[in-house]
Amino acid sequence: MLDYASFPDQRQALIKDHLQQTGRVVCVQLAKELNVSEHTIRRDLQELANQGVCKKVYGGAVINAQNDGSLVQRMVLNSDRKQLLAKACIPYFKEHAFVFIDSGSTNLAIASMIPHDLTLTVVTHTPAIAIALQSHQQCDVILLGGKISKQQGAAIGSCSLKQLQTMHFDLAVLGACAIDVEVGVSAFDVEDAQFKHAIVKQSNNVLIAVTEEKLSSVARHKVTALDAISVLITDAKKNDIKLAEFKDTELELVCTSE
Repeated sequence: MLDYASFPDQRQALIKDHLQQTGRVVCVQLAKELNVSEHTIRRDLQELANQGVCKKVYGGAVINAQNDGSLVQRMVLNSDRKQLLAKACIPYFKEHAFVFIDSGSTNLAIASMIPHDLTLTVVTHTPAIAIALQSHQQCDVILLGGKISKQQGAAIGSCSLKQLQTMHFDLAVLGACAIDVEVGVSAFDVEDAQFKHAIVKQSNNVLIAVTEEKLSSVARHKVTALDAISVLITDAKKNDIKLAEFKDTELELVCTSE
């Protein structure tokens, strides 16, 4: 058996593997598995955090989410999987509901799949989502204004935030860069995180649809705690180890994969 105490590179490679598989590691468990001290593991986690691999949390670490680029770039990634997620979201749109749809490529897929005979009012700060809905004769669309972020493809500054804060929604479809049981929902951009936080505050119910890579991961800026989310829809398999902790929460969990 390899003496991991003498080989930090091998230790850290193994820790990376654990993070990629489960999204989270615990110092006590790693120390026991590798037969090293918890201090050694904490030092390894700090090194991995410095490399941008993970974020240290109490008792261990969680994997950092990966930024997949602009909205246009993200639209072509995992498009088939996002279509399945979108299909699973549609039953949560109720007749005559007042709905906010946040920016994001999965949310654009959701908006595009809303039935044309469903009567809704949809508010968004994302021009691409508004355009996707303009042919829906039964759907009134309100587009919030302001300066468009090239990264998000949406207006996320003070102008759109003030407009948002005058409204209250039956349902919000929130975009999530990362979601973790302990850290909650997080985002890469601070203004985007602030805007998402305001969406949550203005909504009775919050739905998030994410591909499994975003589970048990964190981004730079916290949006909200997990208990603010009503429904989580993901394409992770039901036996995926990342789902175990989410199953112990009060949110409604929907898996599109068997």
